[in-house]
Amino acid sequence: MKIGNVESYLNDIIKKEGAAYAVLIDPDEKNYAEIAEKVKDYADVIIIGGSIGICNLDEITKNIKEITNLPTILFPGNVDGITKEADALFYMTLMNSKNTYWAITAPTLGCIKIKKEGIEPIPMAYIGVEPIQNTAVGYVGEVNAIPSAKPEIAAMYCLSASYFGMRWAYLEAGSGAKFPIDNKAIATAKHLADINIIVGGGIRDPETAFEKVIYGADVIVTGTLTEENPDAVKEMRNAIKKAGLKKLEKLNKL
Repeated sequence: MKIGNVESYLNDIIKKEGAAYAVLIDPDEKNYAEIAEKVKDYADVIIIGGSIGICNLDEITKNIKEITNLPTILFPGNVDGITKEADALFYMTLMNSKNTYWAITAPTLGCIKIKKEGIEPIPMAYIGVEPIQNTAVGYVGEVNAIPSAKPEIAAMYCLSASYFGMRWAYLEAGSGAKFPIDNKAIATAKHLADINIIVGGGIRDPETAFEKVIYGADVIVTGTLTEENPDAVKEMRNAIKKAGLKKLEKLNKL
């Protein structure tokens, strides 16, 4: 499957700046418009999605696009999380779910609508790592969480995803997680698999985001932070871009 416009846009940012910053907006949040307004000058892309999905997704997605003027990527919690108003969609499999519905059936049920509406699919492996089991996505998705002390397992899933032809892997600790993905898991996955690494969950400060990029993250996602303190996104972006350039300098010396 060829690379579309939004995926190319992200690849260009990663190539030139070392890392991209994505802000996740839960459409169920009543103040989604306020969040969108505050992050529009700092995020590279807006991800729209949640684990419950009880909202007017068409209208909200359209509003977010109008406010931010940024590419929007759907992060569907189920087959009802699809709207033609978005620019792209993470076509994902929750690889370590105990329920094949989340790994295979849900994306399959949504594929015809995605094609019909002309939404750009971005093939992505969604991989749940501790402490995801204590979050909403861990509960809803019935995730068999990868132990944080076993980073090689997360790396193997990323390698497997690349062999399946996926171009992206999302290492997820879960929205509101008490702590983020371990640095060693990110580094091992990046070293082993030729795939873009997205990292999200539990990233609450610029220092943590900086670390994750240095260890190999290509995209940093914040969600809960944005809901609690939208003004923090400026410092978060600065840290991500600073780390991205440092990572590029290191790679150029190799």
